[in-house]
Amino acid sequence: MGLKSLAEQAQILLRSRLCNPNFIFSIFSNSPDSNYSKLKYMISSSVTEACNNSVLLLGPRGCGKVPVLELVLEDLLKEYPDMISVIKLNGFLHSDHNCALKEISRQLCLEHQLLFSKMASFDDNAQFMVSMLRECGLAHKTILFILDEFDLFAQGKQLLLYSLLDAMQSVTSQAVVIGISCRLDADQLLEKRVRSRFSHRKLLFLPPSREDLQRLLEHILLLPTNSSFPHEYVAAFNDKLLKIFTDDKFKETVDSLTYCDSTVNHLLRFLFSAVSHMDLKSGLLSLENFKGALSTIQRQPKVEALKDCSILELYILVCMKRLEAKEQELRNFNSIMKEYKSIHDTFPTSDYYARNVCLRAFEHLLQRELISFEDNRGHGQSTEFRPVKLLISWPELYQGLKSYHSCPLILHKIMDREG
Repeated sequence: MGLKSLAEQAQILLRSRLCNPNFIFSIFSNSPDSNYSKLKYMISSSVTEACNNSVLLLGPRGCGKVPVLELVLEDLLKEYPDMISVIKLNGFLHSDHNCALKEISRQLCLEHQLLFSKMASFDDNAQFMVSMLRECGLAHKTILFILDEFDLFAQGKQLLLYSLLDAMQSVTSQAVVIGISCRLDADQLLEKRVRSRFSHRKLLFLPPSREDLQRLLEHILLLPTNSSFPHEYVAAFNDKLLKIFTDDKFKETVDSLTYCDSTVNHLLRFLFSAVSHMDLKSGLLSLENFKGALSTIQRQPKVEALKDCSILELYILVCMKRLEAKEQELRNFNSIMKEYKSIHDTFPTSDYYARNVCLRAFEHLLQRELISFEDNRGHGQSTEFRPVKLLISWPELYQGLKSYHSCPLILHKIMDREG
């Protein structure tokens, strides 16, 4: 097997790993302190002890709440194949209590091979759910109700949550309600009558720590030694990766990646881009692959928008940034023109334009949404007098000027001095 063919096989393996949440989060399943272990213990004890329970999985989007739950369910369904029934609802689709109860009835009928009636009323579906909870409890079977986007179920009268939790108060019922939400205050949205029936158990999902990030990188990218790949290729591939992981430039790249978004999903998109651009001739991942992936995933539309700006528009943006640095409260077209004249007086150049030309450039920046009016008031007021604000940050403006092909040196000097 040639080197290029080996590299293609390795690329396929790594991509399949990155698209398999069960593989990604399985690394945390061995730790007794992980959310996987805590959630599995809670559900399995509810199943074996024939009791009711409820729990909320809370954390930012992309931190692994759903994949960890799916991993737990997969393991439990193998351990207790005839003792668990899973009902899944999503707040975006089923937040209306009538629609939700109908969906619960449909999934219960499908699970237990019963005939589902689309014409059943809300009361009929509610009564059917209660009777199924009783029957499953008598058969020592636990129903798991998974409510994704839980906070949407907590809006309005919360009839579904009340009906569900109230039915679980029966001695014969066996059920576990698992709510999933990105709102950390999801339990505070519950009405008093619903909150009194909820267990208030919460599992918090956070972005991975630096140590967990290192473990994830090695878990995902290192090739297995006990595989069909030649030992020499695996050794060379893994040695190169381990050297990259210890490189300060790679650490800077990862820090830049996690600065604005440190979730696992963001990391996976970054790694998928790096793996997709792997050099098939060498058959190895390189530091350049990761740097290229970072620039791909961190597209900055406002920096790119600066490339289409005129030099006069760049002057106006720099003037606004100087006014911000001076903490001048009133920033409108007139104050920008004063700052523009001040720059021209300090650094005499040929880049000095008439006021009406500057006004057209100013209006163009408003259309491009690089600047905007402070508020919606003053529609009858002239554009020149309405307060405006800058919609591009200092790092974005600085980076945009650096990448602008014909940016005047004066603007570079001003930005360097302001920085």
